[in-house]
Amino acid sequence: MEPGHVRSIRTCHRKLDTRKDFDRLNPKARNDAKPVLRIIPREQHTISRKNISKAALRVLYRLNEAGYNAYLVGGAVRDLLLGGHPKDFDVATNATPDEVKKLFRNCRLIGRRFRLAHVVYGDEIIEVATFRGTGEEEGDGDRHVVDGRIVRDNVWGTIEEDALRRDFRVNAMYYDVSDFSVRDYVGGVQDLHDRVLRLIGDPVTRYREDPVRMLRAARLAAKLDFRIDPAGVAPFAELGPLLSGVAPARLFDESLKMFLTGHGLKSFRMLEQCGLLKFIFPATARALKRGDKALRSLIERGLENTDARVSEGKSVTPAFLFAVLLWGEVRDLAHTWTTQGKDANESWARAATHVVAEQCQRVAIPRRFTITMEEIWSLQPRFEQIQRKKVFRLLTHPRFRAAFDFLLLRAAESPAMGELGQWWEHAQQLPHETLAAALPLHHAGTAIDVAEPVRSGTAPRKRKRRRKPAGKSGAT
Repeated sequence: MEPGHVRSIRTCHRKLDTRKDFDRLNPKARNDAKPVLRIIPREQHTISRKNISKAALRVLYRLNEAGYNAYLVGGAVRDLLLGGHPKDFDVATNATPDEVKKLFRNCRLIGRRFRLAHVVYGDEIIEVATFRGTGEEEGDGDRHVVDGRIVRDNVWGTIEEDALRRDFRVNAMYYDVSDFSVRDYVGGVQDLHDRVLRLIGDPVTRYREDPVRMLRAARLAAKLDFRIDPAGVAPFAELGPLLSGVAPARLFDESLKMFLTGHGLKSFRMLEQCGLLKFIFPATARALKRGDKALRSLIERGLENTDARVSEGKSVTPAFLFAVLLWGEVRDLAHTWTTQGKDANESWARAATHVVAEQCQRVAIPRRFTITMEEIWSLQPRFEQIQRKKVFRLLTHPRFRAAFDFLLLRAAESPAMGELGQWWEHAQQLPHETLAAALPLHHAGTAIDVAEPVRSGTAPRKRKRRRKPAGKSGAT
């Protein structure tokens, strides 16, 4: 773009610099109106190249040097303007995927639904997308829509069309490395100031195009501490069932973004508040609907602990998270079948299999995680078996640590459960010989009082059996 053209746009836009002017010029709420460009010069925003990855800058400069327009776009621009430090950087350009691949030897093309270029620098991947077109003309490009949902979309267009094709206004801002300005076509800067998420276009239409946008709205609102525009929340009840038609593998990826990136507790509460939880975690929603306060405490503490680990740079596993979310239904089913006279081990195994199978129809949890989840659940009843062989067998189990952490989360279920957790925590600190001497070899029909912690050289206190009155038999 010529410098004189940039100046003319800036001069023209000084008269169109407020949301009021934007809405006046877009009476159909940005459905089919033309975007209005606002250019924010370097001195009026806080983005610095020091906070942009070197790999992203190399991609931007290389594309510009080759004669293409290229901009940093999306969440990275949004987070940089908010003072954050994004980990992922996306680039939008007028170069086609094949043209991008010719420029970068370290590039691979991916995707059928959306053709993208991934430029790889070590462990970092810069996603490069060609400007999307509106595809308004029938037969225009490679775009297919089924029941309102875009199933393939490789229609190239202009940067203005690309802005209108994005989901939220705060995600449709472009950083121009050639003059360090921010280009805003749809009012994203104003929404950042108002701390609100607004969809670009009609919310019903945009959610039908891609139902995952409903989850993304909840996730971004939680992450950014924004509110969702009422017009964006209104269709959730009607369109939430569309999530059942989304590929379960895609919902798994979206679940990881919601719960394993440091704002899981807020995301969970936002899903409940928006009424979306039941569409992706139906078992969790059913269990919570029964009013189990202990279960809610377990889930929220589990998510809170996960958020803390993420903020501290510690590892987290999806298996533990999903075990927490689905525990209530597994526990209730196992107890129901046990009270009906079925074998306890069989009941727990059957409950775990049933809940996992149902959940994987919505969210495709990989088998390597479901195996761990089932082990965490099946080990819970074994914590109550305080006998020497069983205690040491449990202590050496590969999943003991995860199962024990899960046991600690269950402390709110009852005082006895809290005492059980304390007993096991103390038992782990004792030398092998001391613990062995303190434990009974067999249960022998007596109950161990877990309120009495194992002490050096002493066994857990046993409850005494009540003797039967003399002269009376046990027969009835």
